[in-house]
Amino acid sequence: PEALCPGWQEDEAPDGEVPEDIEDPDGATHAYELLQSALRQEGLPHTLDHSAEPRTGFGPLDMTVCILGSPTAFLPILLEGGTRFPGAMVLCLSPSWASRVPSETTPGAWSLLLSRGVSFEAGGRSTLETFVPPRRANYVTGTFAMGGPESSWVGELACDLDCPTGGSVPLTHRLEDPLVTRWVLASRANLPVPPTLAFVLGSRGDLPAELVAPKVRLVRLEDPQSQESLVQEEVGTFLRGTAMERYSQVVVRSAGWQWRGTGARSTHRKEDGAAVAQAVGARLRGLREEDSVLLEALVPTACLPVPPSRSPAPRLPMALRICTIVCRSWGDRPQLCQVACAVGRAEAPVHHGASLPQGLDSSLQQWGVVAPAQRQALATRLQGAAEAAMAALLATEAELSPQERGGTRAHSDLVGVDFLLACVDDALELVALSTNSLRCLETCLLADAMGQAVGEPPSDLPRLVAETLLHRAQCHLVEGKDILLIGAGGVSKSFVWDAARDYGLRIHLVESDPEHFAAGLVQTFLPYDSREHRRDEEHAERVIELIRSKGIRPHACLSYWDDCVVLAALVCQRLGLRGCPPAAVRVAKQKSWTHQHLQRCRSGRPPPATFAVPCRRLRSHGDVERAAGTVPFPAVAKLEFGAGGVGVKLVENTGQCHAHAARLWRDLRDDADHPGIGLGWGNAMLLMEYVPGTEHDVDLVVFQGRLLGAWVSDNGPTRLPAFLETAACLPSCLPADRQAQLVRAALRCCQACGLRDGVFNVELKLGPAGPRLLEINPRMGGFYLRDWIREIYGPDLLLAAVLVALGSPPVLPARPVPRGHLAGVMCLGSEHGSALESGGALTALRALQDRGLVRLNRLFEETAGDGEYEEPCLSVACAGETRAEACQRLLGLCQALGIDSPRYPVEYFLSHFK
Repeated sequence: PEALCPGWQEDEAPDGEVPEDIEDPDGATHAYELLQSALRQEGLPHTLDHSAEPRTGFGPLDMTVCILGSPTAFLPILLEGGTRFPGAMVLCLSPSWASRVPSETTPGAWSLLLSRGVSFEAGGRSTLETFVPPRRANYVTGTFAMGGPESSWVGELACDLDCPTGGSVPLTHRLEDPLVTRWVLASRANLPVPPTLAFVLGSRGDLPAELVAPKVRLVRLEDPQSQESLVQEEVGTFLRGTAMERYSQVVVRSAGWQWRGTGARSTHRKEDGAAVAQAVGARLRGLREEDSVLLEALVPTACLPVPPSRSPAPRLPMALRICTIVCRSWGDRPQLCQVACAVGRAEAPVHHGASLPQGLDSSLQQWGVVAPAQRQALATRLQGAAEAAMAALLATEAELSPQERGGTRAHSDLVGVDFLLACVDDALELVALSTNSLRCLETCLLADAMGQAVGEPPSDLPRLVAETLLHRAQCHLVEGKDILLIGAGGVSKSFVWDAARDYGLRIHLVESDPEHFAAGLVQTFLPYDSREHRRDEEHAERVIELIRSKGIRPHACLSYWDDCVVLAALVCQRLGLRGCPPAAVRVAKQKSWTHQHLQRCRSGRPPPATFAVPCRRLRSHGDVERAAGTVPFPAVAKLEFGAGGVGVKLVENTGQCHAHAARLWRDLRDDADHPGIGLGWGNAMLLMEYVPGTEHDVDLVVFQGRLLGAWVSDNGPTRLPAFLETAACLPSCLPADRQAQLVRAALRCCQACGLRDGVFNVELKLGPAGPRLLEINPRMGGFYLRDWIREIYGPDLLLAAVLVALGSPPVLPARPVPRGHLAGVMCLGSEHGSALESGGALTALRALQDRGLVRLNRLFEETAGDGEYEEPCLSVACAGETRAEACQRLLGLCQALGIDSPRYPVEYFLSHFK
């Protein structure tokens, strides 16, 4: 056991260098040949050469993801990206194919322009193209690691760019330095690392003066030659320390990014203290400022009982290396993409590329982890450890200066993290060994290719990485764009202003309230009273005159506020901007018109008419009598243009409908009576057949009639007879096929109404016979929906709406996987006002939110009750790894803060989420 070599020492020596071709000084011809060879290996057609026919027409809204350097390291990602967004992925094989020009938007930075490149299309097709004028990169990454023939020019081209850059030479040096990353992994990610004693020169400045990390000790030397006694003392203390008690061997090696792959190390028994100190001293003689000398424990791979061998030959001791690749995913969250393992003889290090990779599950079985539940638990632990490692690295990078990062926009978007499976006190432990920039990626891509060769489906790795690169390019694409926003909304839309700042949007806001709090949060505030929406045609002309008088030339126009969606559509039409036709938005906005229109749509399988519900418009008491003859009771009476559930009521007969209509027509006459619920369109009502079943929201992203993304959330039982929302959960409890029914019904209804471009919220009920439409909101979902979808799935509906309005299809997860579960409950001023304000519950909730324990979404500034026409004032939600855990946390919180009561039974509301 003492001789087991775990294979965690730094990696293999570099491959032999290709002789330089004097006719190919920058390696472009050789790299192009390597690309063709790789394409042939994948069974794909060779690259078409269209370079003699310059390609033109690229503008500021065209996306370009540029990969610099190696034609093979990123090939599966380039192919996947070409399928997801044809033409956006461009491979640059030579420094002569690109140029740097001073940035027009960021002083001191540079823009990267491509005059030539290999672009990728759907089906694995690639084309060598010349771009006239040169094509501007929106995102740049490449092979920054030292050693390759292209490493120097890749780093030079990618330095100090004005667009997001997935790595840099300085960041790669940090990732490839085991001392730097071991300090970060131990101190910031709280991951176990091998006990390490490190010696550096006192002048080294990329490490903290007082490095504090579990099992890692840093010793700064002013003159290694004259401090031998200090070195011997530190070595002796380390070898006798408690951290070394369970280990019998140590390794001495020189470390730093320049030492990767050299194999310069020696192994010693812990008892041979003099030999260890001598080995350390010998390496210190050549110590440079950017390097270190490491003395570290030789951690053996865990030895577990395995089934008896069928061979009489003795088993040889083996070593296991676990390789993970993590990307910076939606919302800058780390996401584990793939895992691969390498197994080799214990007496020789298991290097990347030295053995064929294999899967984690089969490796654990081979190592004696027999129970499937144990293997799954280890896989879950590994995911948490890998993602925690990247989160710590990103947090550390954020503290660096732009010069130390290689540019203001440079970040590590792809990180490899290596682990060892060790045994501590009879328990398996994942020990973090090192990080790297590309080696884990190459290993995992090799494992993926091997699996596909025997019929396994492709892994998620190329898709996840391609989505990350394309998404970050799209975020840069919207920077500096002028967005005309119609209607500011209330406090529930406050997130818009923060998001606009984060995305670099220039918001020009048209708002009826001249004192609105958003006036100081936007680029241009344009007060204009458009509350009388029956005059929207006139308002559209006035708004256009207003923005022209200010010299505003918007790239897009949209609205998140329900009252203003038709006005926004009219402005888009008159300005020639992308958006839904005003007629389509009018159909969706007027609820009875929506259903009557759909009832006439009888083509397709099933036809949209299937999802419509019998309803009649009510403008007088005579209409009530006529509607009662066609709409069966019980029925739902509500405002024709209403929002927020105000004025909705279950009526059992004609008399109750008359009474409710009389009361509503008396109390709610125009926008001043209850702002924000659609009274600017009048107070007409409708009578609609009551639909049994569970209620759900479906949020859709649609571009040119094509569905790009959909999310289904569940609502708890409404509070009758007013149908007030009580609770919700995300992801949906429904099985996948039932969710698919809701999504297809929502999409078909939107398409039938003419809603082909935008982000829409569709409310449906799901009964035994399938979905039935309640209403279509031709704008982004309100209340908590944008926040929840972003938290659980990553994508931002606000950004998606902006991209659609700009004419660019948003990149969204092709196979969205929830990160957890959220369960929430609505608070009402009438039920919870006293507990929230005078009882201190709101203060407590804000404190819990600051600690990340709850999610609050303020819907209205005031918590006072509002009688019969009340709207929820606050959404309180808790997260959990399972839905049951989220509900249990929420219920306990509501009971402790007085939100739960016999009049407002939270436990009953949450009981529907099963």
